[in-house]
Amino acid sequence: MKPDRTAAVRLPPHRSLLFRLLVSALLIAVCAITATAWLAVRSTEAALRRQQGQVLTDDTGVYRSLMKYAATHRTWAGAGDLVDDLARRTHRRIVLTTRDREHRRIADSDRGAGHPPSRVFAVLDPLRVDPVLDPAAGQDPGRIDPQVPGPYRLTAAVRGRLAGLADKAARCLEDSGYTFRRDVSAAGRPRITFTDHASLRRRIEGYGELQSKVAEGCGLDALNTPTRSERAALADLNDRLRTCLERQRIPGVRLGADFLPVKPLPRQGGTVTAAQNCVDTSRREQLTPYVAPVALLYVGSDTRSPVPGFDLSAGNTSRIVAVTGCVLLLTAGVTVLVGSRLVRPLRALTRALHQPDGTTARVPITTRDEIGQLTAAFNQLSEHRARAEEQRTVMAADIAHELRTPLSTIRSTLEATQDGILVPDQDVTSSLLEEALLLQHIIDDLQDLSAADAGTLALYPEPLWVGDVLHQVAGAHRAQAETSGVTLTVEVAGELELHADPVRLRQMIGNLVSNAVRHTRSGDAITLRACRDGAAVVIEVADTGAGIAPGDLPYLFDRFWRADKSRSRQTGGSGLGLSIVRKLAEAHGGSATAESALEVGTVMTLRLPA
Repeated sequence: MKPDRTAAVRLPPHRSLLFRLLVSALLIAVCAITATAWLAVRSTEAALRRQQGQVLTDDTGVYRSLMKYAATHRTWAGAGDLVDDLARRTHRRIVLTTRDREHRRIADSDRGAGHPPSRVFAVLDPLRVDPVLDPAAGQDPGRIDPQVPGPYRLTAAVRGRLAGLADKAARCLEDSGYTFRRDVSAAGRPRITFTDHASLRRRIEGYGELQSKVAEGCGLDALNTPTRSERAALADLNDRLRTCLERQRIPGVRLGADFLPVKPLPRQGGTVTAAQNCVDTSRREQLTPYVAPVALLYVGSDTRSPVPGFDLSAGNTSRIVAVTGCVLLLTAGVTVLVGSRLVRPLRALTRALHQPDGTTARVPITTRDEIGQLTAAFNQLSEHRARAEEQRTVMAADIAHELRTPLSTIRSTLEATQDGILVPDQDVTSSLLEEALLLQHIIDDLQDLSAADAGTLALYPEPLWVGDVLHQVAGAHRAQAETSGVTLTVEVAGELELHADPVRLRQMIGNLVSNAVRHTRSGDAITLRACRDGAAVVIEVADTGAGIAPGDLPYLFDRFWRADKSRSRQTGGSGLGLSIVRKLAEAHGGSATAESALEVGTVMTLRLPA
């Protein structure tokens, strides 16, 4: 008997030998990289912090400092000192150039260097703030830096008077229990802003109309009243805005002291973009004379600052040697450990193949990876080999036994006839013919099995009705069943069509029915059933006989195997019928299975593709 082929089982990734080797290699690599990185960080920590950790923060700080200068100065004439100071604090090279075609240099922290850095870091224009570099200033609708005082800058005398009003208002609000924030605008105007508007509303709503006039009583109205210069500047701004809106044919808009429209901007074409553009343009026209011209900012590495490098001192050298030695020791240890675990089962397999008596010993499975799978396959192959050798011996004896019985009967009958003991009449001839047919049946069964094993079994499939085949088989065996006192019935679920070899199909079902009749008792029943299950047709031969023991069920389709170990011919049969059934079913692309329970019965199932 040929050994079963064991299908390869896909192992989970964490049990794979390749995965374990990969993890081991990665562990070594990670250790080496970590050690190298630790040495590099320890040796260049200060330089990395200065050159990488603070670069963006420093460059943003440079941008904001220069933007503040541009917002409060009309030229860049005095920006050189500020540029030098910023470069000294940030260790960066800072270059300012004009935005015209010549790109004339305004200031350079490294005057002895050549061209400025290749890329422009930012455009310095306080009337168009970059919201990424300065998010707070970029919140203005027109992206105008609030640090630009322009014509709204207050004189020292006005600032002093407003500071006195702010002090008085602050004391009044503190006495009234309000929380607020106090600061001074870029133009020098003191500002007081409530920090708890909800609390203010509750207080006003709880104490009535009198409490709502606290702001007026504390002098906030007087503090927030625009001065003469502010009113003049605001009037100029509104004149510019009106001119722009008239050109755009947009209804008039007036700005308040906070540079926001007193009422919502008019919509034109579903948007307020045109009106807002006029507001932004008017504000820029008014503030342009008060800010420095637009400039380009370049920020790069300071060529005068030494580039920190790795110090290959005696201390660093010793640390490198120590860490390298540790990594090598770890590599050697992991490699020896993994290699030993890999080699051990392979050596066991080698020893098992070289047993002194020529047999193959079973190897214990100690791992659950590919080598464990190989060991399991080796043990299975050894078992198949031993079982095949045993089956070959038993099969030779079975064939000799099955052939010897009819041949012995034929020989003894012929010898008795030759010696005159038996008269060569019709009964003797019939007996000899019956034994010859039995011998021919055994030889035909062996020939069919041999052809099936070699893959040369010829099939002639054609469309047929399963119900017709079942009734034909039942009719052929009904007389034998009635003689044994067995009831034979057919049940077919609908009209089932099957594409199969009709002769071989009748042979399969006939073998199953014949086997069932031989193993059922008087009064039992045999039922032939057929139904469709998806794309397959299922044919069952069920009996209510004595059943098959669970230990015998796996060998039911083996050649020459019979539950009756005495090899008695009382039940007939050669022990090849069920083997032929399974081979014919597999040749049709189907399968043959059996289910049985003692004293309950047996169900033999054919599953064939429709």
